[in-house]
Amino acid sequence: MSEEANPRDGDFELVTLRNGSRAVRHLGHGEVMHPSVGPWKEALGLYVEQPRLAERLSQEGPPLVIHDVGLGAATNAVAALTCARELGAARRRTLEVISFEVDLAPLRLALADAAGFPFLQPFRQAAEALMRDGVWEEDGLRWRLHLGDAVPFLDGALPVADLVYFDPFSPASNPDMWTEGVLARVRRHCRGDGEGALLLTYSAATPTRVTLLLAGFFVGAGASTGTKGETTVASTRREALASPLGTRWLERWTRSSSRAPHGATLTPDVEARVLAHPQWR
Repeated sequence: MSEEANPRDGDFELVTLRNGSRAVRHLGHGEVMHPSVGPWKEALGLYVEQPRLAERLSQEGPPLVIHDVGLGAATNAVAALTCARELGAARRRTLEVISFEVDLAPLRLALADAAGFPFLQPFRQAAEALMRDGVWEEDGLRWRLHLGDAVPFLDGALPVADLVYFDPFSPASNPDMWTEGVLARVRRHCRGDGEGALLLTYSAATPTRVTLLLAGFFVGAGASTGTKGETTVASTRREALASPLGTRWLERWTRSSSRAPHGATLTPDVEARVLAHPQWR
């Protein structure tokens, strides 16, 4: 494609997927955001329908808090906000989305392509306010941005999360975000009482699941994206998982060539921690 067909901003460009969807690609490592079925379909399937967001928002309760780790082009955040807004009078809870991002170029590119990202347009003013002021609010909806390296924010005080959208670039392209240290920080801010919190991510890789277990989560299989047979759902409570990993997964892990967590080696201590995890009791 020509430069004109692929608008660029900093390290990013817009591309057209084979199915016709527009998406954002990183110019350095070449990874595309939501490459399989297109951004909107993946966001709705994995991050709205899978955790039954509409049902959660229709029940009385305190504000429902989402930690959106990897804002990107804001597809996941806007999918949640769209769900909340469309509920109208049926919504019984405030929705608070807290997004973490190091680079706003993907969002700027997506907002500039109204035809390619039509689902963002109802929240154009919200996204512009978010980038400008770091916060946007309307009745019952609140969206905040933590711009920069996520780790210092995860080391600080945050509202307790009911849902985590964990959607940074892949471990191959962005290894620092997938370590036990980072995921343990994410876990620290998750709700532990009641039905607990869910973390949703597109990665079903064995090292991802091992790292989540080591970080203190219970881990299960997540919905298919259409091209990926499985994704991953983690929780602070095993009972919250529809398809928790069981002994069959553990047996496969003991024979796997990818047994180590992200960013670390498999030591006897790591192996013992995985085997002793309450997931298997």
